[in-house]
Amino acid sequence: MSTEAAAASATGGANVAFEPRIVAFLCNWCAYAGADKAGTSQAPLPPNVCAIRVMCSGRVDPEFILSAFQQGADGVLILACHPGDCHYKEQNYRAIQRHRMLLRLLKQLGIAEERCRFDYVSAAEGDRFGKLVTDMTAVIRALGPLKVSTE
Repeated sequence: MSTEAAAASATGGANVAFEPRIVAFLCNWCAYAGADKAGTSQAPLPPNVCAIRVMCSGRVDPEFILSAFQQGADGVLILACHPGDCHYKEQNYRAIQRHRMLLRLLKQLGIAEERCRFDYVSAAEGDRFGKLVTDMTAVIRALGPLKVSTE
């Protein structure tokens, strides 16, 4: 056991740096393929993201996002096909509308809108996926852990 780990263990973990937990909802056809490309190209990615593959970003219900926060996520990332490239016609436009509505709801709940990000990644954009994940991790790390009331 390292000295830092021993000190953290002795103080109940108070000296351990915060590592955010981020849930990412990835469109099967584009964003998930972009994540796969980032992985196969061995791009350096932070280990803070738990990817959930959905058939379409238009299928991501706001309840999924709220549930992720309630179950301990510090941030949520929704990655969709670029506008005009959705395999399900216009469902990524529906996802954009839901995200905007969700941001208003999160604000009412006292959750910073930076904790829920919507963006686009195509199957060929492994580098973009890596940049988005790295940026999101840095933003959430700067915000600190999310305090959710269980009342």
